[in-house]
Amino acid sequence: MYQQMIFVNLATNDVDASKKFFTELGYTINPQFSTDDCACVVISDTIITMLLSKKRYADFTKKEIADSTKTSEVAICLSSESREKVDELVQKAVAAGGTANDDVQDQGFMYGRSFDDLDGHTWEIVWMDPAAVQG
Repeated sequence: MYQQMIFVNLATNDVDASKKFFTELGYTINPQFSTDDCACVVISDTIITMLLSKKRYADFTKKEIADSTKTSEVAICLSSESREKVDELVQKAVAAGGTANDDVQDQGFMYGRSFDDLDGHTWEIVWMDPAAVQG
């Protein structure tokens, strides 16, 4: 059965620093689709993040590339298997040089936190009680 994938393309100031950051979070780099100008970060079997140098990113758009340290262009939300894993990933992000946002969302059945990566892109990590999701 076909599984749709998502490829999140993000501009980065430093491909090597971003590769190091995301591997410190526990993700892997697919060397087959990585070059000096881009890194293919495997989040899961169906979620890939392409970290592109601004020069390479410009090959895909005629628009001005946002300075994600000043402008929010996207908030990427990933699910997590538990509250503890939410906290663990945010702690790893901070240890790797990211910035935790102080916006803990705790609604009982749903718990989330977020961080900004080295380039200021916002990543939300959310756990939802499976019983609440099933209705």
